[in-house]
Amino acid sequence: MNKFLAGTAAAGVLATVAAASAVAFGTASPGPPLHGVTDVATAIDRRGMPAVRHAIARDGTALAFRLYPAPGSRRVAILYHGASDSSQGMHAVANALQSAGITACAVDTRGHGGSGTRGDVAYVGQLEDDLHDLLTHLRARHPGARFSLVGHSSGGGFVLRVAGSPGAEAFDRFVLTAPYLHHQAPTSRGADGGGWASPYVPRLTVLGALDAVGVDAFGGLPVIAFAVAPEHPGPRTYSYRLFRNYAPHRNYVGDAQRSPRPIHVIAGSADEVFRADRYADAFAAAPGRVAVRLLPGLGHMAMVSDPAALAAVTAAVARAGD
Repeated sequence: MNKFLAGTAAAGVLATVAAASAVAFGTASPGPPLHGVTDVATAIDRRGMPAVRHAIARDGTALAFRLYPAPGSRRVAILYHGASDSSQGMHAVANALQSAGITACAVDTRGHGGSGTRGDVAYVGQLEDDLHDLLTHLRARHPGARFSLVGHSSGGGFVLRVAGSPGAEAFDRFVLTAPYLHHQAPTSRGADGGGWASPYVPRLTVLGALDAVGVDAFGGLPVIAFAVAPEHPGPRTYSYRLFRNYAPHRNYVGDAQRSPRPIHVIAGSADEVFRADRYADAFAAAPGRVAVRLLPGLGHMAMVSDPAALAAVTAAVARAGD
């Protein structure tokens, strides 16, 4: 019996040491810059970009955004950028919507740009709270307006998360361009997203297990690195909390099934990060809830810069409330 107890104790100690080592040292180096993404993003024409404005979140943080007002408009689209980006990355989309008579609000998601601590949030769910606070700010300045949500890549995943969450009725429509769904979704090119991301798998595994039992003591540690150049202005890593929050719920199909409004997915057939031809398969268990449109020959970042993609996004938003 003593030997059994000693062996059990030793196994417990080893498991604890292994878990602690995974948390402390289970990191990964980012890959070289993924030029198919970064070069297109850098080339986006940013002329005429409006100055940053701010809305104050419930914790006192100034949330940065850029407003593209369309005079006389009673429609507002809130735009969420992709991973490691900022409101600047949605400039072309916002311009297109503004030209179509729709006011656009491009957000610096907390953890990015001028909003909060770079690469981190305080808790999973804070981004939804920020959206509610921003919506309150915008409604006071656009009384009677109808609102839509648009998100690209990780931002598209977050918009899907909102669509499946309480309060989704506040929006007329959800438009997702090349959205991140899950590393095991049919759209996945593997955990590294075609070379875009380097997940810290050992650390993610342990923090996920701790999260499952309600422990968030290490949620601020980075768990994924992005393939961007050292001089890139956006966050190069995400904490566990931000990684979890800026994405759909783990059951992303459930998000689509719960959505009270139409969901439009728009992606390019030449997407370098995700398998765009599998979006229809990914949502097969939510029939009639998601409309998928593939644009031939376009890559991942073309969804927020190419004229054909901008026209598709504008058309999807313009149909909100039909």
